[in-house]
Amino acid sequence: MADLPIVRFEEKIVETVEQNPVVVVIGETGSGKSTQLPQILYRRGYAKSGMIAVTQPRRVAAVSVSRRVAQEQNVRIGEEVGYAIRFEDRTSEKTRIKYLTDGVLLRESLFNPELNQYSVIILDEAHERSLNTDILLGLMKRLIKWRHSSLKVLITSATLDGGKVSRFFSDCPVLTVPGELFPVEIVHISERPKNYVEASLRKAIDIHVREPEGDILIFLTGQDDIEKLVLKLEEKVQSLEEGSCMDALILPLHGSLPPEMQVRVFSPPPPNCRRFIVSTNVSETSLTVDGVV
Repeated sequence: MADLPIVRFEEKIVETVEQNPVVVVIGETGSGKSTQLPQILYRRGYAKSGMIAVTQPRRVAAVSVSRRVAQEQNVRIGEEVGYAIRFEDRTSEKTRIKYLTDGVLLRESLFNPELNQYSVIILDEAHERSLNTDILLGLMKRLIKWRHSSLKVLITSATLDGGKVSRFFSDCPVLTVPGELFPVEIVHISERPKNYVEASLRKAIDIHVREPEGDILIFLTGQDDIEKLVLKLEEKVQSLEEGSCMDALILPLHGSLPPEMQVRVFSPPPPNCRRFIVSTNVSETSLTVDGVV
């Protein structure tokens, strides 16, 4: 389906959800799939007969997105908007929009196979294709047959093959969320680096010294590389001449970090300070970090 003007999109999504038990929604990162879709359905009364569940592949995403939506709804986390992750459940009897990890929803389905506490289930970031997500897709197909009139399923992603998922769910409709991207300039290096952690370090420091303010996001493949680069960045920044550039705040981000350290990346930096966020692909699609240029 062609892109829709934003004004008409809310009407279109509600109309499509009303007429179909399953809808696939494709949209660019940052277009509001995780935050706005549940609120649209909440406003239209879909939470009256049960909660709206939104799954996330990672705990940090479930926590941060639920906090963002609670802020937009002007409620405290755990009231109308809450989250459930392993070892932590911030929901209550008031909760109408619930963010949870794939694993938590699977566990709930063991105790309540019909998941009848939910009127809408949104499988977010479905392109990640983890074992949990794939099992949930099969589970949703069976649930739709059981609860045809009382359950709506939305499958959302930035990079999913919508046609393939649509065929799996008996040719359900595919909607494209409108969303504008900032212009992105891609610069390739001329030769392959021998050590990409060292190459990342050199490029990050080069940007820090030469460019105006704005945060830097560095993607690495795992916790070991992230810890190495964070140490090297701290050493390098301390060795720079005082006053030659702005201050720096270096923040790691990966799934093994304690939640209180993960949420630091959502706090704006102090004045005249640049953040270096060294992350796994958790911030590629699941999270939108403000301030990165």
